[in-house]
Amino acid sequence: MAADIAEELKNLDSTLTGIETVLDVEGLRRRAADLEQEASDPDLWSDQDRAQVVTRKLSSVRGDISRVEGLRDRLDNIMTAFELEDDDLISEATGQLPTLARDISTLEVRTLLSGEYDERDAIVQLSAGAGGVDAADWTAMLLRMYLRWAERHGYSTEVYDSSEAEEAGLKSATFLVKAPYAYGTLRSEHGVHRLVRISPFDNQNRRQTSFAGVEITPVVELSDHVDIDDKDLRVDIFRSSGPGGQGVNTTDSAVRITHLPTGIVVTCQNERSQLQNKAAAMVVLQAKLLERRRAEEAAEKQRLTGGPQDVSFGSQIRNYVLHPYQMVKDLRTEVETSNTGGVLDGEIDDFIDAEVRWRRSAESGSH
Repeated sequence: MAADIAEELKNLDSTLTGIETVLDVEGLRRRAADLEQEASDPDLWSDQDRAQVVTRKLSSVRGDISRVEGLRDRLDNIMTAFELEDDDLISEATGQLPTLARDISTLEVRTLLSGEYDERDAIVQLSAGAGGVDAADWTAMLLRMYLRWAERHGYSTEVYDSSEAEEAGLKSATFLVKAPYAYGTLRSEHGVHRLVRISPFDNQNRRQTSFAGVEITPVVELSDHVDIDDKDLRVDIFRSSGPGGQGVNTTDSAVRITHLPTGIVVTCQNERSQLQNKAAAMVVLQAKLLERRRAEEAAEKQRLTGGPQDVSFGSQIRNYVLHPYQMVKDLRTEVETSNTGGVLDGEIDDFIDAEVRWRRSAESGSH
């Protein structure tokens, strides 16, 4: 037993050392010092956009440093406990090992996120596919799953738009995940998700298969230069629909923007003012145009997938089966679990971590 633990500690130490090398902790400290100096410039806040970029980068770099240092401290403490040969300390340290191993593995996955936009916030768009009312209900279940996942990690989210289906569920939903590396973390969720269950909407209790599409795009930053000519836009103002409190229903504040050259349509109806809704809709439109541009530039690499998805049988990336057995299985990584309730409650890190590793090895193999 002691030999097994010694071997595990040695492996964790080696993995963490590799992470420290990849992240370049000393380089991060220098970068933090530079950003702190920039942030302390009294003139910085005269340019709000630049100030927000600087403060967000500083927060991200500080977070990386404290995460690595925290893991190193925890590993050192456990190693010290075994060196002291104190039974109580060893017992406590052994209990902490699984959590530490998982946290080191999670950070290791983060070091694999080196794509051009991986460190950005993410815009997630869900759309009901084949399956009628069950597909709309499935889309609402997916929205809850992703919001719960973000909540578990302390990531802030903002639902820009949700379009309710006639009988139940959602025709579509668009939301923002604000977190360092949100796009890199989530981008392999892009694709078709398939649900198999006994339909709660079928009075004969028949099994129903339904589909929903998940589209992930990176948030546009100032440096991306997505030029949008006002002449290319049609902006429609309308009354918000569905639940949202009294304030949201009493004014024509919802905004739909159509980008005429591409036909891309985005809607936002979650804010109280028309101006706020238009600003949020423009964020989504810019992200979609950036995605389109990148897809055109790198179509041969398939790095950023653009265009419509076939949201039906045979095109799915993951199956969620609730009947006749319980199983969620990713068709690309082969990761599976019978804990369907946990997955639908946001416990999807095992799937996401495996996707990041799978995508990294696929991209390495294609070079």
